[in-house]
Amino acid sequence: MAAPIRSGFALLNRVLRSDSLSTQRSAIQRSVLTPAFTASEYSKNLSTSSLQKEEKIKLPITLYGGTGNYASALYTAAKKSKVLDQVESEVFDLMEASKNSPNFSQFLKDLSVPADTRIKAINEICGAAKFSDITKNFLAVVAENGRLNYLESIVNKFKQLTMADKGIVKAIVITVIPLPPQEEKELKETLQEVIGQGKKVEVEQKIDPSILGGIMVEFEQKLFDMSIRTRAKQMERYLREPADFDAL
Repeated sequence: MAAPIRSGFALLNRVLRSDSLSTQRSAIQRSVLTPAFTASEYSKNLSTSSLQKEEKIKLPITLYGGTGNYASALYTAAKKSKVLDQVESEVFDLMEASKNSPNFSQFLKDLSVPADTRIKAINEICGAAKFSDITKNFLAVVAENGRLNYLESIVNKFKQLTMADKGIVKAIVITVIPLPPQEEKELKETLQEVIGQGKKVEVEQKIDPSILGGIMVEFEQKLFDMSIRTRAKQMERYLREPADFDAL
């Protein structure tokens, strides 16, 4: 099993280091939900009267889909109010609490709960936890629009923004078995070269037996897929194509 991983790892290193890297990257665009209103309206709902409206906040990375819009709006509002670290801590604490409380987790996923009940519950939670106005307003908007069941995805994307704000790039490495320490080190060094100075790479390994072998690496909204599963599908498509004997 280690041989296919090593082979895929070596090939991945060559691709990442190649001069034509930009032409071999494919953007990952996942639209998870269709939002009820636009990103600019999210920002308006999350803003407070103390915000400087003329201040322009540039997102460190571009996110896609409805959950990306929510996360971007939260980042923009928190950044404008200079409470990004506090908001980050609050929403992460909330998600950790949901993991430890089956009842709360079920509440977030239950679409049958009336909007006014959702908002009331969220306001009570925010008040008891002494959350900032930005976090409180954000959760109220999410609850009002019936998107609490997407909260984990929104917070995960918000984390991508806060990490990028700190100059940290998260790379997710997917293999059938854990990547050996030396190969992980080499991959991290390669990614660091690709990303350049001023940023720090953080590698997260994930195990997925369904890829059959090889390696997949996802970072900065891009995906390098060198898994055996993908190669097998490509081969299957090739074999299904009719042979052109005239070209021989």
